[in-house]
Amino acid sequence: MEGRAAALGAGTVLNALATGSGAAFGIDVETRATVELDPDRDGVAGTITEAPDADTALIERCVELAVDRWGNGEGGTVRTDSDVPLAAGLKSSSAAANATVLATCAALGLTVGDGGDSVGDEGGSGGAGAGRNTGASDDPDVTRLDACRLGVRAARDAGVTVTGAFDDATASMLGGVCLTDNTEDRLRAREPVDWDVLVWTPPERAFSADADVDRCGDVASMAELVDDLATAGRYTEAMSVNGLAFSAALDFDTDPTVEAMPLASGVSLSGTGPSVVAVATPGDPDADLDALADRWGERPGTLRRTTTRNDGATITETTNEH
Repeated sequence: MEGRAAALGAGTVLNALATGSGAAFGIDVETRATVELDPDRDGVAGTITEAPDADTALIERCVELAVDRWGNGEGGTVRTDSDVPLAAGLKSSSAAANATVLATCAALGLTVGDGGDSVGDEGGSGGAGAGRNTGASDDPDVTRLDACRLGVRAARDAGVTVTGAFDDATASMLGGVCLTDNTEDRLRAREPVDWDVLVWTPPERAFSADADVDRCGDVASMAELVDDLATAGRYTEAMSVNGLAFSAALDFDTDPTVEAMPLASGVSLSGTGPSVVAVATPGDPDADLDALADRWGERPGTLRRTTTRNDGATITETTNEH
């Protein structure tokens, strides 16, 4: 019983640490998971290909919860490999959780799709279809939002997130821009977007669970402004306000954000950092990500050019033999 799936990394529009409201958007970087289940095996063993010594509690917990809910408590193995750097603010944990849950569903022989979910109805998706190869979208065994919520629960159990990161998880699972209430794991809105993306990731790493929540609370009034902008569909403006506010709150240099402002449609610290993500929207005459890449390229770290994605996480292969 083997399943494989892939889920997206994401960038931030609104950090949820201050108010519980968050927003994020899927980008074209992926984490892939392979899950092998064995009814005769006890427990789950995980491996992170690019970081063999990293903590595997999250992906193991995802498999455990999934087989407890939809299977018969099978044991097995889970292996992930990723284009999303760990602890860089690009939602590596959400991508790993989503890919693992979907791969487990695939190994169990379950169909996954959007079903009848809709925005405002139990936090449903209300957006585009089920994505490539996720299964029947009209009456699936598991909805993508149910799978997403299970991954969020696993992240809380594993202690890798402060808020549960439902905003990051929905952007990774569904694609597009997702606005959420993380206190209720509710999807408030989702909209497809078509942006070019430039990511600068400095050499240091920052783990979400270590973020200073109290200090983030000090910028709650700015977060509320960002929420208002995002709710009105002014996502790129929201990003830039968020970037300045949370760079300051989380003690990151604001210079990269300021440098990007004349050359990007929007720019923000992503998650709890340290990556900074800039976007260019179609038709913006002032956006010049090539010029920004030259500017950011003078800083230590790595640059990545990519785009937004609206299809979200996908099951890529299923082999289910009992």
